[in-house]
Amino acid sequence: MLLTAAGLFAGLAAALGLSRFLASMLYGVTATNAGTYVGVALLLGTVALLSSFLPARRATKVDPMIAAARVVAQKSVSHSAT
Repeated sequence: MLLTAAGLFAGLAAALGLSRFLASMLYGVTATNAGTYVGVALLLGTVALLSSFLPARRATKVDPMIAAARVVAQKSVSHSAT
């Protein structure tokens, strides 16, 4: 999440720096429309949170002993095939 926060801050700084260009490209958005900036930052933050949370939650449901046994079994099969 630290990288996400750094990216959001860098993106917001760049967007504020290029605000006049953004206003000319987006219909109905002023150069300093705070709602747009906050909305995009919240959307990107939510996507980043979900993209890291969902796989982590799924990984917590795996029994470590079963996962380790599968890794050992796969290594023994790949070594015997060569």
